[in-house]
Amino acid sequence: MFGTILQVAVGGALGSVARYLTNVSVMRTLGPGFPWQTVIVNVFGSFLMGVLVVWLGHKGLTRQAPFLMTGILGGFTTFSAFSLDAVTLWERGAAGQAAAYVVGSVVVSLAALFLGMTLTRGVLA
Repeated sequence: MFGTILQVAVGGALGSVARYLTNVSVMRTLGPGFPWQTVIVNVFGSFLMGVLVVWLGHKGLTRQAPFLMTGILGGFTTFSAFSLDAVTLWERGAAGQAAAYVVGSVVVSLAALFLGMTLTRGVLA
């Protein structure tokens, strides 16, 4: 168990650094007008999650998933895990659950962010 936790920790550190470098590079290239860095990280991370889930399963390398998927991609973007969960529900034939998961996650997460900001602003005022 400790070995798996270490894999996730090291992968998370690498993924976080990759996200930071991507953010800096995209901001320098495209500027701060629109959050392209987040779009790029989320889309690319989701693409890589799709590649890895199939490739690791096909090659029998699922023991590498904690390092690559939870660690690196989790540090790079948690949106990739969200995307995988949604597609897994869809592929299981649970289209309604997949749609509810996507819409609910986005709406509730935005509401939670707004609530956290509002409450914190109230406390700090």
